[in-house]
Amino acid sequence: MRLLHTSDWHLGRSFHRESLYDAQRAFLDHLVTVVEAERVDAVLVAGDVYDRALPSLEAVGLFDDVLVRLAGLGVPAVFISGNHDSARRLGVAARLIDRAGIHLRTDPDGCAEPVLLADDHGPVAVYGLPYLEPTLVRERFGLDRGGHDRVLGAAMDTVRADLAARPAGTRAVVLAHAFVTGGESSDSERDITVGGVASVPASVFDGVHYAALGHLHGCQRLAPHLRYSGSPLAYSFSEAEHRKTMWLIDLAADGSIAEERRIDCPQPRRLARIRERLDVLLDDERFDWAEECWVEATLTDPARPADAMERLRRRFPHTLQLLFDPEHADGDAHPSYAARVSGRSDLEVAEGFVRHVRPGAAPTPAEQAWLAEGFEAVRRADALTEEAAR
Repeated sequence: MRLLHTSDWHLGRSFHRESLYDAQRAFLDHLVTVVEAERVDAVLVAGDVYDRALPSLEAVGLFDDVLVRLAGLGVPAVFISGNHDSARRLGVAARLIDRAGIHLRTDPDGCAEPVLLADDHGPVAVYGLPYLEPTLVRERFGLDRGGHDRVLGAAMDTVRADLAARPAGTRAVVLAHAFVTGGESSDSERDITVGGVASVPASVFDGVHYAALGHLHGCQRLAPHLRYSGSPLAYSFSEAEHRKTMWLIDLAADGSIAEERRIDCPQPRRLARIRERLDVLLDDERFDWAEECWVEATLTDPARPADAMERLRRRFPHTLQLLFDPEHADGDAHPSYAARVSGRSDLEVAEGFVRHVRPGAAPTPAEQAWLAEGFEAVRRADALTEEAAR
């Protein structure tokens, strides 16, 4: 059976305020083309279909369109909700949509109710485990405490129990949205530590032939049967070195992986993370390659250059993020912030901040007077508050 594993579409998300609508539409067009050209038997989407619980109308339109197109091809598709999705909203009309071969698995109570598929070698049971927030679902699994590991473990126990009751030789596939120990994260995944320890051990998925994982945005293989597809598009500069793909997996008759391929996803623009002094970035031919990229520039000038973003965009018109990391001369100490401000008055700290954010320029006498006046006004207000409290 040929499976196409993808996840973390994040429909509706932008990239540093750059719209990704056209890029997401191009990806979905590509997905449908791959499903048809590669004769895919089932599409697995492991959560975070949308970027937020209340998706935009444009995002809903993209999702609606791809569902209709997949149903038109007659290819079953299994979706689970992720931590960005609203499970209730994503699962609206799920029982009705099931009839079209589109299976939305968003209810924790349905973890042990597989989508049953079959090929020439027999049945394949596809279990969809939506994102399970421990504080909301632990009681459903008979747990009085515990984090992601115990909740997901309990859900997988129900999967294994159901699988044990099925005909011998039934192959098992599970979709899950979780942070599995050993996976590499990026800056664009929402933290899921609320409700307990974030990561779960790989052993949670023992007993199934393939686990299609979502949540982490980098494509990665934790074990032959345990993989993240990663997001189809980059959603942070920390993903600049990612190769954005989907997994094309052929399950053999015994449930082993007979063949695997990574199918590249179309990208709207290459990402570039460049670092140097501003004058070097503006003139050095080493950075020619970044001129058409979305750029994150880190300036290492000792003092912040004036109009840095405007000047950068003359050469790199798609600069989206500007960072500062001043270089220090050899032997310079790097004291902590607390050490740097120790023994200094509030006014001196404020004057130091002005010198830091401007190219080495100290506050003018007028600015010093304004700062002093502001601190004095705050002190008077605090004194009045304390007096009233007495």
